[in-house]
Amino acid sequence: MTGWGGHLGEFAEGALNTVLLTVFSAGGAIVLAVVITAFRICPVRPLRAFGAGYVELFQNIPLAVWLVLFVFGLPMVGISFGLFTTAVLATALYMASYYAETLRAGVNGVARGQAEAARALGLGFGQSLSAVVLPQALRTIIQPLGNVTIQLLMNTALAAAVGVVELTEATNRVNLALAEPLPLYIGAGFCYAALALVISTGAGVLDRRLAVPR
Repeated sequence: MTGWGGHLGEFAEGALNTVLLTVFSAGGAIVLAVVITAFRICPVRPLRAFGAGYVELFQNIPLAVWLVLFVFGLPMVGISFGLFTTAVLATALYMASYYAETLRAGVNGVARGQAEAARALGLGFGQSLSAVVLPQALRTIIQPLGNVTIQLLMNTALAAAVGVVELTEATNRVNLALAEPLPLYIGAGFCYAALALVISTGAGVLDRRLAVPR
């Protein structure tokens, strides 16, 4: 394994970019997912149709296709971002459909009487959702949200296909120089596993702290 020391910087850059891609994409996806979830359960039929259509569209087209469309298609219509920013945008829009479905499952698990009580107090749909329904829903879906975030982490490897130097792409480049695929890709796999463990552990801790005593 001679020569690994000279490539540690590339691995560190790739791992950092993977973490940043995961964090920024998850943040954007969760914000958008709240909006999509609100659309899917609101009383306005066109908004419900839009929310359902969004989820169906993004869940039925692979992320790799969205990455290629955004990276090579947006400049053709005069919209240009940096490569990393474009990958974050495509990943966030794609993963928002999965976060939205998880959020909707949590909302559906909240007792109907809670929303009815909120309306009886004079709260509108938006107020009822933000102050009553969503806080209760979120406390029941911390672990599922963690699982979706792990899925997002694994999906960041697809950004390598459009040239983003994340962990997989960094491993590819080092392998071209050292020609040691087995130890290199095993090492990358352990890095992904360690990051997934951090997400899973964090979600577990948060779930226990927010659990409703019964």
